[in-house]
Amino acid sequence: MSSKNNRLIYLPLGGAGEIGMNAYVYGYGPQGKERFILVDIGVTFPDMDGSPGVDLIFADISWLVERADRLEAIFITHGHEDHLGALAMALPMLKVPVYTRAFTGNLAVRKLEEKGMNPDVVQVVAPYPHHVEAGPFKVSFLPVSHSIPESSGLVIDTAAGRIVHTGDFKIDETPVVGEAFDHALWGQVAKGGVKALICDSTNVFSPAAGRSEATLAPAIQQLVQKAPKMVVATTFASNVARVKTLAEAGRAAGRQIVLLGRAMRRMVEAAVQSGVLVDFPSTISPEEAATLPRERVMLIVTGSQGERRAASAALSRGKYLGMELEEGDLFLFSSKTIPGNEKEVIRIVNALSERGVDVVDDGADLYHVSGHANRPDLLRMHRLMQPQILIPMHGEHRHLRAHANLARENGIASEIVVNGTMIDLTGDEPRVVEHIEAGRTYKDGSVLIGALDGIVRDRIRLALNGLIIVTLIIDEEDEPLGEPWIELRGLAETGVSGTGFADLVEDDLGQLLNRADDKTLANDDKLEDALRRRVRQMAVEELGRKPEVQVIISRLMS
Repeated sequence: MSSKNNRLIYLPLGGAGEIGMNAYVYGYGPQGKERFILVDIGVTFPDMDGSPGVDLIFADISWLVERADRLEAIFITHGHEDHLGALAMALPMLKVPVYTRAFTGNLAVRKLEEKGMNPDVVQVVAPYPHHVEAGPFKVSFLPVSHSIPESSGLVIDTAAGRIVHTGDFKIDETPVVGEAFDHALWGQVAKGGVKALICDSTNVFSPAAGRSEATLAPAIQQLVQKAPKMVVATTFASNVARVKTLAEAGRAAGRQIVLLGRAMRRMVEAAVQSGVLVDFPSTISPEEAATLPRERVMLIVTGSQGERRAASAALSRGKYLGMELEEGDLFLFSSKTIPGNEKEVIRIVNALSERGVDVVDDGADLYHVSGHANRPDLLRMHRLMQPQILIPMHGEHRHLRAHANLARENGIASEIVVNGTMIDLTGDEPRVVEHIEAGRTYKDGSVLIGALDGIVRDRIRLALNGLIIVTLIIDEEDEPLGEPWIELRGLAETGVSGTGFADLVEDDLGQLLNRADDKTLANDDKLEDALRRRVRQMAVEELGRKPEVQVIISRLMS
């Protein structure tokens, strides 16, 4: 497939122009007949402002589903939810093998089994130089350090050249758990020439070189050692290295360790089963911990981002699995708050404060380091790989733009590529060749819905504006049977006139029906429109709002 008519394309469906929901398509072949691979299929999380009631959000993959017969495989770079979380939802539509490293594969299998799906589709692959043949692609997992074990970049070889997809990464020679960043190995990959480097952009605005995970242990140990009563620490459950550091600090202080939260236990179990976590301190159950003096107990819990159902939030509200925080206990956030989660985290901090708990966050950068490469480390990666083309990924538009400028300043051709932008990488410089619709898919309860289906939009409108339901019965002679009645949802019961709003509207609608001509009364559409317009007008006059209005007309049949 080395014909000059073939092209090498890159198409992000998620993760480019945002942080989260990663999904990247690579294609090679004649235009319109390319064979594809998909790198990652992750989720992002909803919020009450923009997606109320939604469980999860992932990339709209309808473009790829329409071409599923040309998709060779899915490759998952690591086990974070924003890279793996949508696998069980997308796989039934794509029906291809899934390739991962061992730890990520353990998490992937668990997700599929929870949904009653066949886990055999997940194939665990040894790292570089081992490779997988996927149509015109030869793909290898290139170990890299990050905040979860066995993260990998991908070496993607094609007849048009070598692509290196970094995945999420940092340059850490002492990561505590998982593989250290191997400069020699990455340099070896670069020796044959790198056509394009598709590179993490998350921390492009951080000016100082990143710190190693191993640098945190002394400060955490000192904090735990000095705590007079119970210690509780929260971090990302997937950051197994941090969980180990916290547990070892507790053990060094003579404390028994309790893991609270399903995700925390699941991650540690997966890390032990896949062999990436060894010598983890022994743990005890909450029941056992309840029998010990407080100063001999340390809890490591989920909920560092303020998740309402996680252990941190539960402890802030009261008892959780028999454990309860008291005045003088210490609560450590060994994490950074992701933008957008501030309100939820502050709510927990205040609830803990009301209980007299001393809360320590990472404002002084003592108890947390990022899992992403800072600006100086990105430059080190550029120099190490010396790519012909650099395409920024994994970042909001401002991150992508800054990263592209950084590359250009150092003589590397670059392009800002956001979700839905197809880039041709075949030539000496990246070239935009097509734009596709790249929206979002919502998991809403048990079903998947599109962002443009109107369901979430209607839910937002109901939440913002309230709802009025008008019910009217029409008899066999097209005459109203009694007065219409209304129900209010999310609206004040009394308007500015001081009269009950429902009574006022019902009286007014009764008069409207008395004035209506025979044609209007015989036509449901006209009658519904007249009632709706009048109700909205009165809501504006009495309540100062424009609510949603639902009119239900029932006709008696002779």
